Amino acid sequence: MSQPSNASSEHYEGFHAQDTEGEQHYEYDDAQLLLRALVSTKEAGVIIGKGGKNVVELRDSTGVKAGVSKVVQGVHDRVLTVSGTLEGVAKAYSLIAQTLLDNPISLTTPPATPSSGNSADSVATIRLLISHNLMGTVIGRQGAKIKLIQDTSGVRMIASKTLLPQSTERVVEVRGTVESVRLAVLEIGQCLIEDKERAYGTILYNPTKGGASSGATGINERRGSITRTGNGSDFSPAPTDYQQRRASTTSQHFLNDPSIRTQHISIPSDMVGCIIGKGGSKISEIRRLSGSRISIAKVPHDESGERMFTIQGTPDSNERALYLLYGQLENEKERRLRGVSHDDILEEEEGM
Repeated sequence: MSQPSNASSEHYEGFHAQDTEGEQHYEYDDAQLLLRALVSTKEAGVIIGKGGKNVVELRDSTGVKAGVSKVVQGVHDRVLTVSGTLEGVAKAYSLIAQTLLDNPISLTTPPATPSSGNSADSVATIRLLISHNLMGTVIGRQGAKIKLIQDTSGVRMIASKTLLPQSTERVVEVRGTVESVRLAVLEIGQCLIEDKERAYGTILYNPTKGGASSGATGINERRGSITRTGNGSDFSPAPTDYQQRRASTTSQHFLNDPSIRTQHISIPSDMVGCIIGKGGSKISEIRRLSGSRISIAKVPHDESGERMFTIQGTPDSNERALYLLYGQLENEKERRLRGVSHDDILEEEEGM
């Protein structure tokens, strides 16, 4: 699958399917793909259909598994999950787009914008959820891949620059005709399957009240129990020969542990400082909270100017590390945005 899933069937509606065989139309047709999308509560109702009728038809015609997360009181977003072969998932999303076109939600927030009397020319919008680690694969170097997808399929794609709350997923809006949506999902799905290893450690978006998932609560509680000493472990005195030998032996045992996984993520160079923190305090705290080892490349790894972070630990500890790292990035982005807004206000006042 392109992205890991922590959703069980008891939390989803209509998540039953049977495998069907079909003609091979695409290079990665046999590869299993899991592709999620963000939908409103009203759109979810349309997709599911009365008594689950639409989901059953979707399953029968494409061979995919499909489900929508349960309603959370006070939350308008729900997550649609579709899994199956690449061809099946692409066809499923095109059928979902058609269903939304055939059942407009309201005049104020239509899921589609008819461009003519012909429904084949009507435009639908699908908000795909893509792991931050895979965004580079979908966008490509200097935007080359996303431009190719748009040119070959005819869709319009907009990639969100921010992570969804308490997750490492971002929204990619795909807007186009039913057929163009199918072609775009084929291309996007191919990218995700080809580079599926990069999806390891993805923290899936979970729409809950306040934007916080159950997994985040424990992390916040642990953060409150940390005692700062002011002495970052990155800035300790140079170790003795004995300490170096002992550390080397401990490191070897750590890496030989079969439960240890290694994850690589890229961080913009201008954001690395906010993750390290003064005297290494932030990165030391993230290491303590997560239990993972985190090393940072001293120089950018390519012309993008991003620096490579290597995270080593158990799947759970690496997930905590990713959550904390991306949380720190989001806090810094918000701080910078507030600074820009404040400067704009000052400029306006000075101009009065």
